[in-house]
Amino acid sequence: MAKSFETSLQLLPWTSPEGKPCYLSADSGNSSLSRLADEMEEAQIANGVKVLGGAKAVMADPKVGVRELRFTAARLAESLRDLLRIAESRGQRLPASDEPGSDDPENGHPGGASQDSSHWS
Repeated sequence: MAKSFETSLQLLPWTSPEGKPCYLSADSGNSSLSRLADEMEEAQIANGVKVLGGAKAVMADPKVGVRELRFTAARLAESLRDLLRIAESRGQRLPASDEPGSDDPENGHPGGASQDSSHWS
């Protein structure tokens, strides 16, 4: 049985100069490009942890100015973008679950994650 297009390509943790997604054949396995993508994902995750720590420190400072808040928000947005791309890529590489109960019936979201954003309003 042939693999589908979606499962035969791995989304890479970077985009083209035009901002389009880049893909690598999943059959590439342990190629140098595949290893580079893995290393970049790990670096992006580590950077996200650092950015989150810095953001917490900025938010804890009652004297922080608008420029610092905007800079922090921009770095958080960049990190979130990178981490969502990694999550999407890794999610595409997971086998589909046929087990009942893999979604939370109470709120209808995979893994029981609530989509309630009322606290952001």
